[in-house]
Amino acid sequence: QYYRATMMDRLRAWDAQTTVLEEFAVHTVQGAALSLVTIFAILYLTCLEYAFHLSPVVTDRVHVNETSPDGLQVEFDITFPKIPCALLSIDAANPLGESQSLNLDKEHRVWKHRLDTNGNEIGHRSRFELGSTMKDESHLRDLLMTKQQEEQQQEEEECGDCYGAGNDGECCNSCDDVKRAYLRKQWRFPEVNTIRQCQKNPKSLEERQNNEGCNVHGIIALSTGGGDFHIAPTHALEFFGNEGPLSFEQLINGIFEVFNCTHTIHKLHFGQDFPGNVNQMDGQNRTVNDDYAMHQYYIQVVPTLFFFLNGSSIQTNQFSVTEHQRIVNPGSGRGLPGVFFFYEVSPLHVEFVEKRLGWIQFLTSVCAVVGGAFSVMGMIDKCIYEFSKSHNKRRQCLG
Repeated sequence: QYYRATMMDRLRAWDAQTTVLEEFAVHTVQGAALSLVTIFAILYLTCLEYAFHLSPVVTDRVHVNETSPDGLQVEFDITFPKIPCALLSIDAANPLGESQSLNLDKEHRVWKHRLDTNGNEIGHRSRFELGSTMKDESHLRDLLMTKQQEEQQQEEEECGDCYGAGNDGECCNSCDDVKRAYLRKQWRFPEVNTIRQCQKNPKSLEERQNNEGCNVHGIIALSTGGGDFHIAPTHALEFFGNEGPLSFEQLINGIFEVFNCTHTIHKLHFGQDFPGNVNQMDGQNRTVNDDYAMHQYYIQVVPTLFFFLNGSSIQTNQFSVTEHQRIVNPGSGRGLPGVFFFYEVSPLHVEFVEKRLGWIQFLTSVCAVVGGAFSVMGMIDKCIYEFSKSHNKRRQCLG
């Protein structure tokens, strides 16, 4: 028993958590107030530590990757309030200027929707014309020459019916020819739908889609080797509706007059979205007032890999963009109006990893918070108590 008593006394000598007996404890008002402040401080700091240690945080690193992704998926939604859908077409090209495929399938499609002057949709959306865009004036010359040759060959090979109003051997190859024949006979002109030549010549663009706009949206897949995709005038110039031959000046002036490149980019994404990603082009509006313009966007695409907390991951892209509005006037040889997106895939790859610190770090921080709060408040309480005690003694001496 003596040996046990000696061991217990030695253990008590190592007691750092000395307990003050109740009869020696001094209870004060400021001590109670500081105790309440300590409790609230511990609760507040514990909540902060919980949010810091157990909420997901994202770390990132940048590295050079020798390989590039297999393909580049582009999702876009662009509105042209001053260009009819009949004059728009989309195409893509590689860095050498050669046409590249948009790789359309069940997942990758492009649609257009006609808009009225107030921006409301007209009818149902339809498939968008792909390819056959014109980027410079040489394309217009080639198109005009081809169209004139086709019309001349058609006139030589065909002899259109005058529907009984023509003279012997007379050919009516256009709607105007049939009208002149009927006028010469002083006959009443029949319904236009019954005359083949009048059906062949559609109404002019001004009659068909006067003051209309167009919304273009869809998803395409491009090559990661760089290049561009653009929305520009289409080869379907028969929508101008001229029955007589067009000169090059009339053709190019017509294109520039109706192709105002004012546009709004509702969406432009290069891959899937991920937490914290910012698509800086969404909701951007570009207005062309007086001049004819070609709007060019230069996009640097950065392949990005995002690892989620649950172990899943997505391969996507971020991008930065600079832009330039190039003034093009008819006959200047600087190109035709349009909206061009030039892109280049960066060799730098970014990885984001979502993680959290865990329970061990959280419990360690809570212990530090509790111990620190009690220590600091204890020091403050002791200082206040000593100051109050000395102040009372001074008053007693003076009294």
